[in-house]
Amino acid sequence: MYFEYPYLLWLLVLPALLVLRYLWIEWKDRRVHMRVSALDAWKAGGRSVLEIVRHLPFLLRTAALCLLIVAIARPRSSTQVEKVDTEGIDILFAMDVSTSMLARDFQPDRLSAAKDIAIEFIAQRPSDRMGIVVFAGESYTQCPLTTDRATLINLMKEVQTDLIEDGTAIGNGLATAVARLKDSDAKSRVVILLTDGVNNRGEIDPAMATEIAKTYGIRVYTIGVGANGTAPYPVQTPWGIELQKIPVEIDEALLQHIAEGTGGRYFRATDNTKLAEIYGEIGQMEKTRTSVDSFPVYKDLFKNYALAALVCLLLELLIGALLRRLP
Repeated sequence: MYFEYPYLLWLLVLPALLVLRYLWIEWKDRRVHMRVSALDAWKAGGRSVLEIVRHLPFLLRTAALCLLIVAIARPRSSTQVEKVDTEGIDILFAMDVSTSMLARDFQPDRLSAAKDIAIEFIAQRPSDRMGIVVFAGESYTQCPLTTDRATLINLMKEVQTDLIEDGTAIGNGLATAVARLKDSDAKSRVVILLTDGVNNRGEIDPAMATEIAKTYGIRVYTIGVGANGTAPYPVQTPWGIELQKIPVEIDEALLQHIAEGTGGRYFRATDNTKLAEIYGEIGQMEKTRTSVDSFPVYKDLFKNYALAALVCLLLELLIGALLRRLP
């Protein structure tokens, strides 16, 4: 058993002081004396039951105070243990945030659709550690590996374009994701790399980043995002923003090479529905069942001690009432 607020146990000094005060008063009362001719009558009578019972209300009241102090210190039991199975793995999203992700062949656009579906994926996997890396002309970590779903989802919502130099540095994005996963001791480590373009920036070649991921046993699932042919893209004109058709260029050969080289798979998403299906398929493939060691299941004992204190108080009231009725 342990206490959530152990410092409150110092309050047990109060009932100890009350006991000392009570004993002091009893001792003083015993010093009161009177002269009698003989003590034989008192010795023969012994101590009456009433003399003993009269101390019970104080003892019960003190016990109730002690129990209440223990209760507010929030005792908890950890005697029970439980063993569970979980399907937790480490997953890192590597997301393209170049301006081409604003194309509107997805609703409302590629980046927003990718974020929304990724958030659904996150919510469906409570046992996994996840993180976010974003890349355009360069890359950086938006969120390191964490099990804090609220923080992860909030940081996913904050992913947007124009925060870093434009371009598509697929090698940098993958290398940053691998750097975040390489020291993980999880049995399964996965990167979900999502892009809509062709590698045209960055200091790290995608082939080199692929070899690094393979060396560390990190599996990469690649997703090419974009409709077939052309896609509507918002362009600023003197008359406001207009949608213009731009060609969709995805280096599918590169993405296939990255996936196959690391034991993953390449997917092509042409709309929101297809992208959601891809995440669902990845979720089904990445289920590594592991056994979690036994851990204590804590049980709050506050109610037990509070109930015991209430019983003591009720008994004190009952015995006190009976003693007042006795002659």
